[in-house]
Amino acid sequence: MKMHRRSQSSTSAVLLSCLAAGLLLSLANAAWAEEAAPPNDTLRARIESSVGKVRPSLVRIHVVETYYDEGREMKFEASGSGAVITPEGHIITNHHVAGHAKQLKCVFADKSELEAELVGTDPLTDIAVIKLKAERGRTFPVVSFGDSSQVQVGEQVLAMGCPLALSQSVTLGVISNTEMTMPQWMQRGGGPEQDGEDVGSLVRWIGHDAEIFPGNSGGPLVNLQGEIIGINEIKLGLSGAIPGNMAKEVALQLISKGVVRRAWLGLEVQPRLKHSRGDSGVLVGGVLKGSPAEEAGVRSGDLLLKVAGTGVDVRFPEQLPDFNRLVSGLAIGRSVELVLTRDGSEKRLRATPREREPYQPKQFELKQWGLTVRDLSFMIAKEMKRKSTEGVLVTSVRPGGPAGEAKPGLQKDDVIVSVGGKPVRSVRDLRTLTADLTKEASEPVPSLTGFERKTEQFVTVVKVGTSDLKDPGLEVRKAWLPVETQVITRDIAEALGPADLKGFRITSVYEGSTAAKAGLRPGDLILSVDGEKMTASAPEHNEELQALIRQYKVGNSVELGIRRGDKALNVPVELVIAPKITREMKKFRDDDFEFTVRDIAFFDKASEQWKEEQRGVLVDQVKPGGWAALGRLQPSDLIVEVDGKDIPDVEAMESAMTSLAKAQAKVVVFKILRGIHTLYIELEPKWESK
Repeated sequence: MKMHRRSQSSTSAVLLSCLAAGLLLSLANAAWAEEAAPPNDTLRARIESSVGKVRPSLVRIHVVETYYDEGREMKFEASGSGAVITPEGHIITNHHVAGHAKQLKCVFADKSELEAELVGTDPLTDIAVIKLKAERGRTFPVVSFGDSSQVQVGEQVLAMGCPLALSQSVTLGVISNTEMTMPQWMQRGGGPEQDGEDVGSLVRWIGHDAEIFPGNSGGPLVNLQGEIIGINEIKLGLSGAIPGNMAKEVALQLISKGVVRRAWLGLEVQPRLKHSRGDSGVLVGGVLKGSPAEEAGVRSGDLLLKVAGTGVDVRFPEQLPDFNRLVSGLAIGRSVELVLTRDGSEKRLRATPREREPYQPKQFELKQWGLTVRDLSFMIAKEMKRKSTEGVLVTSVRPGGPAGEAKPGLQKDDVIVSVGGKPVRSVRDLRTLTADLTKEASEPVPSLTGFERKTEQFVTVVKVGTSDLKDPGLEVRKAWLPVETQVITRDIAEALGPADLKGFRITSVYEGSTAAKAGLRPGDLILSVDGEKMTASAPEHNEELQALIRQYKVGNSVELGIRRGDKALNVPVELVIAPKITREMKKFRDDDFEFTVRDIAFFDKASEQWKEEQRGVLVDQVKPGGWAALGRLQPSDLIVEVDGKDIPDVEAMESAMTSLAKAQAKVVVFKILRGIHTLYIELEPKWESK
């Protein structure tokens, strides 16, 4: 239920109907509760009291978030909600709101805004903690947690947050279910996934009917005492909140350690079969090879009765999270007893839990390769049926990039195992080898690369590195008639008369040019050049006039036979040197902000009606998902200033951007011309450590 900037496509009618439905539902619930409330303790007064306690701590979270696709790290904007839970400014929210944030900004109810940083995140429970950046010694109002284990069905609650990225709001509802789980058919593990982790394996949601919308994610579910009893996360008909007790426990670990450490045995369990004997235990479906459970001797089909002295009873799917929390809470590295039955006899085994690692390690973009990659986790390696976690997993490939253009080209899910004859065991190895290969190279370096694709072992040559934009070179300068024309087609000739008219009609005369000084006008018909009649009569003949003109020397005069209305005229015109075309203009590509600019061409000034003295650089390309795209820079924008400094040409632009990158400027401001409008664009990059 996070609000994504790129997914705001709902129509106003649908939005209004949803809001209206939510309002009616809230009013109905309010009316029901008013009737049930004691006379001296009205529902309205209780709501006002609760909101008053929480509102000062409630924040709207603006996020610049990353995802990885087509060999690139892509950035986009999203928003969610959160609440301050420590005086120092720690805020609890969802992992899917802040877990992949490049930038975080928090807005309070009084419209004040502060930057924040990610403290820690836990995909398995979809909880993250961020911290406000503020002057030392400043304290913030906080909201406290209630005891979510005491929540009862029918209890009235408030969902607080910032739906649709709007300012803070409150909706009223009742608790519908205190142990809501997802049907098994909805997800492979029975619940929504975050970074490959099955959130439902640990979480039983608090179901409620208070309306939440995209943007409410991470906002608190509050009781009428003004206490957090849940963190809103999902909406599937009913709204679902992560229980407050679990959220609080995870948040405290993230604040103190930055991570949540959990024990792992490598068991895959399921509820007892309907016709199983016995009235307790959990059925072992599978045991992962190389896991503590396998080393202890646990087998598929065992009925596990006790773990570390605690009895186990999983008859229904709703009980699985209890078992998973029991196992994850074991002491890492400390042997525990497992009691189980096998073939009717009881067995006692000992297993030593290991630390559970994330399913999906962090991704990285390797621009020199045109790839995004990650390390192999234990589980990913097992699922790929690999013998070890050594190697680098390719997660996406840039079309036309070095790795994609190799023969054979790398593909998603390939595993890079060597470069230049040296082993690649991890992303760290690959980044180090890449830096060594390219540190003194001015051109991409052909590198023998070994990779594995399922059971096959390949080698290929990848030209590792990025190329500077090449100077396209100049066309040979030829004579030019400074007008634009269209062919007099047969249909036009018949309309103008006579029907056998052939040649060119002037559509534009460049201001201040020799053609303008000679008196040529739009609408004039050019029928001959120095007495040689034109033959053009179809669009494919559009080059005839300029091809003829190019045969003359620059500075020559030609006599044009033209028709203007009913008059036939002979007009002498001096030919000038042809101006540079747009593809000949010098370019600069900024790889940090991911945009390309070029110098202004003669034809740009003419089409935009700029004065001759106009300076600046034209934006030629803006890559989606880059910092420039986030700042709303667009192709055809004319950049005239960077941080208050004039930008007359590409050389000045390259110098300015190089200086900013070296200084790692926190804010970069472009002054641009966009059509008739002048704008200032503020870019706030997150610089990568080199």
